[in-house]
Amino acid sequence: MNEHHTPALSESGTGGDSNPPSLPENVLLRVRSLKKYFPVAQRRGEPGVTVRAVDDVSFDVKEGKTLSLVGESGCGKTTTARCIIRAIQPTAGDIYFRTEANELLNLSKLKRNELRPIRREMQLIFQDPYSSLNPRMSVHDIIAEPLVIQGSKDRAAINERVCRLLELVGLSPKHRTRFPNAFSGGQRQRIGIARAIALNPRLLIADEAVSALDVSVQAQIINLLLKLQKDFNLTYIFVTHDLSVVRHISHQVAVMYIGQIVELSDCAELFRQPLHPYTGVLLASVPKLDPASRGSRTVPQGEAPSPRNPPSGCYFHPRCAYAEDRCRTTAPSWVEVQPRRFVRCHRAKELDLPGVGR
Repeated sequence: MNEHHTPALSESGTGGDSNPPSLPENVLLRVRSLKKYFPVAQRRGEPGVTVRAVDDVSFDVKEGKTLSLVGESGCGKTTTARCIIRAIQPTAGDIYFRTEANELLNLSKLKRNELRPIRREMQLIFQDPYSSLNPRMSVHDIIAEPLVIQGSKDRAAINERVCRLLELVGLSPKHRTRFPNAFSGGQRQRIGIARAIALNPRLLIADEAVSALDVSVQAQIINLLLKLQKDFNLTYIFVTHDLSVVRHISHQVAVMYIGQIVELSDCAELFRQPLHPYTGVLLASVPKLDPASRGSRTVPQGEAPSPRNPPSGCYFHPRCAYAEDRCRTTAPSWVEVQPRRFVRCHRAKELDLPGVGR
């Protein structure tokens, strides 16, 4: 059992570490010991409280692949994604990103003005296609906005680019003069995707990008994302709670619980045999059409604890059917129990948890 060590934080420079790590050529993004704490105001005289929204998260994302962050609402997956893209400032940790010029930057150390040229290489697809598009802007202006912000001034070139982007996402260029209210939810999300890829980014973060859509439309958007990934070698971080979507789109899966990743694994291996009890619970919640495949599985009792006051030891132990004394007192280490399979559980090597189809 090999313990997974993370590099120490660096305070040197604004553009990253003076001695950044040597990343394999196929790794686009490396996150190490990422933390985001939110102070909560209390009444006068009461001690301050800190919400540990993201608490020591580490993972790599390979170029051209998809890593999915999954977990219950409030587990910290969206906060993790927003820290990576620097929509919010991390409390601590390192976010190494390989730029198109093959320069390795520590995004967590960059100042706001230093981030601007990197923005074109990292874009966000929002959850709600109804609120993420400005209703007072035409489709043309919505998609062209990133190009204009990054300095494009050639109107003919911008117009040509907008038409091409609309075709790429399955919409007609003749619709570019319309406004968002003329489109369905799925079409609006296609417009959002066109805006996200306008600058030819290398990394796309999709934050619950299909959760607000009908199931049939979800499949269309997922297939579109897969096609764009194949055509343009895009790298995705896919934030979702829907494991049926995860299984279809992911290469790697990181399962989060109360701000921590409790399991990180190749997608196929995770669904075949989960290593953490919480992952097993999530897999058991996936709807199944065949009654014969609905085995009796343990469901956790109660609700997830608050990140304001997480329990001692393993955070999952109050709801875990396999918890023992050490789980209640000692926090489990983040360890590699199988090749490329990391887990935060004392009993990971002892348990034989059922996967999907077992």
